[in-house]
Amino acid sequence: MGRKRKNRTHLKGVIPTPEAGVPKSFIIKHGQVGASLTQLVRDVRKVMEPNTASRLKERNRNKLKDYLTMAPALQVTHLLAFTLTDIAPSLRIVRLSAGPTLSFRVERYSLMKDILNTSRHARSIGMEYLSSPLLVLASFPPASPTTPPHIPLLMKTFQTMFPPLSPQTITLSSARRVVLVSYNADRETVDFRHYVITVKPYGVSKRVRRVLEGATTKSSSASGILDLGNEKDVADFMLRRRGEAGPDGGYESAASSTESVAGDDGDAVDLADDYVGRNNKKGQRRAVRLDEIGPRMELRLVKIAEGVPGKEGNVIYHHFVKKTKKEIASQKAEHAAKAKLKQERRDEQERNVQRKKASAKSGDKKGADEDEDEDEGEAMDGISDEEDPELDEHEGNIDEHDNWDGDEEISEGEDSEDEADEAAESSADEEEVKRPDKKSRIRGKR
Repeated sequence: MGRKRKNRTHLKGVIPTPEAGVPKSFIIKHGQVGASLTQLVRDVRKVMEPNTASRLKERNRNKLKDYLTMAPALQVTHLLAFTLTDIAPSLRIVRLSAGPTLSFRVERYSLMKDILNTSRHARSIGMEYLSSPLLVLASFPPASPTTPPHIPLLMKTFQTMFPPLSPQTITLSSARRVVLVSYNADRETVDFRHYVITVKPYGVSKRVRRVLEGATTKSSSASGILDLGNEKDVADFMLRRRGEAGPDGGYESAASSTESVAGDDGDAVDLADDYVGRNNKKGQRRAVRLDEIGPRMELRLVKIAEGVPGKEGNVIYHHFVKKTKKEIASQKAEHAAKAKLKQERRDEQERNVQRKKASAKSGDKKGADEDEDEDEGEAMDGISDEEDPELDEHEGNIDEHDNWDGDEEISEGEDSEDEADEAAESSADEEEVKRPDKKSRIRGKR
């Protein structure tokens, strides 16, 4: 067997960093939700691709605080949390990391699979999710003194969820999808739609367009050639409508069969650059159409609050609760007092930490000084030990010359000798008492 060659899978060179200013999002489900709402979460993740965690897995033990703590490290700017209430599903859009938090009630929604099954032209290949969608805001009232104050904040929230559009740097082939957010003033709701952009030849009939585009049926899709085996003449396919005879029982004219994809010249554009698809080259005249691929949601704004969940501040807007100016002022004062108390506690905690650090440093310095003193004492003891032999010899000489006088009486010495003899006798007696008796062995005569 030949030697297996190792394939290097790590990246070579500099790892590409994410673009600055591009918003990123987490779309999660929170709490116990059903299968339908779980699928809605997956569909919304597809809408927000590629700048979202499309494979994020939630666990039952995960709390909302866990995502809020983890998001800044991953440069996540928005958190979309779906949950199920007793009334209806709800959606919270949190702007990280300081807020605000917008709470919506999902009045109605349709999944992506439902839209694709009911629509005749809708299709989703998958390659269009490699680029961010284009955001279109429709039917929002313009800024004026009579405009409700929450409307501009609502528009700004949806604008910051998607990358900003730069006509100077964007390429035409990257514009593949459109997200439409329209405001319904009568119902006070927001409609959320998701479309894919399709480009078709303009000014030709559908049958001619099928010939230009190639195979449309499953049987001929492998070869890429249109199957005309059931037609006797090419005119039967090009000039006759399906299931209908032409004028006077013959063929219809080319003018009567010409059908535009969009219907009028207002939907036809000249491509400014090459676009995806067959024969979509720069300068070609093409018809542009939007096919809805879902999901579809109708959202009702319930509340706008400052801060993030768990650290919410003043309520900026509430759809069902209306407060007077006096109540709003008292609420602001209460939140200001809480914020002041929190700041005071934080400052006190920081002072305590600094004080403990200073005391720990001083304790370490004092311990180091004590260690130095002990080292110096040991060094001095070593020096004194080296000088001891000379001192001992000098003291020995002094003892030899200083003899006791023979006429002096030494009473204490005699007493001590007597006491020593008594102590020796008593210790011997104690040993005899403590010593165990040996068993006498009697040797019998054999």
